[in-house]
Amino acid sequence: MLKKSLKFLGWTLFGIVTFLVLYVLSVYLISKVTVNSNADFIKEQKTVPIYILTNGVHTDIVVPVKNEIKDWRNEIQFSQTQSKDSLMNYIAFGWGDKGFYLDTPEWSDLKVSTACRAAFGISTSAMHTTFFKHLKEGEDCKRILISKENYQKLVTYISNSFSDPVHPQWIEGHSYGKKDAFYEAVGSYSLFYTCNTWANNALKAANQKASLWTVYDKGIFCHYQ
Repeated sequence: MLKKSLKFLGWTLFGIVTFLVLYVLSVYLISKVTVNSNADFIKEQKTVPIYILTNGVHTDIVVPVKNEIKDWRNEIQFSQTQSKDSLMNYIAFGWGDKGFYLDTPEWSDLKVSTACRAAFGISTSAMHTTFFKHLKEGEDCKRILISKENYQKLVTYISNSFSDPVHPQWIEGHSYGKKDAFYEAVGSYSLFYTCNTWANNALKAANQKASLWTVYDKGIFCHYQ
């Protein structure tokens, strides 16, 4: 019995290690494959500025608070932030695991149960929105000009990520600071679909350069060096 148990344990560990190696290799290699690589060369009028913004782990898609195509103030209200400051020009959207967002303000707060639910796609999701007055371009913040037609596609993608696209359900009492808020979202976070996968797919929806598939922020930003 002991021999059989050790053999089973050995094969189990081998399977886990093999999976992790294949996962890491896939993440690295597939993220390097660019889709919509000709986006910069398409001759169309690009007048709408958007940004991709990372904190080193998580990518947000940042868009104008309002323009002729979309006024986000109709759904994401300044009054739902602590500051209630209405003099903001941009709004960032970041999709993610609800447990991570609400119960893990710091990495030291991370629970094994939260990590497991997120990794295996058995938890719910939330949308984190943050208002900005100005954004500073740099390695962690890239500005992209897109056409009105592609911005409309991006708007549709973001809106459809909320549990209610017309009237987003505010998760009251939760925020990281004075200018952000959380809302109920659709979908589940997993090892194969992370916050960065969502942001990458947002760029795909808007016909912008993106990774074929990625789960980490560098898989997006490597296409915008």
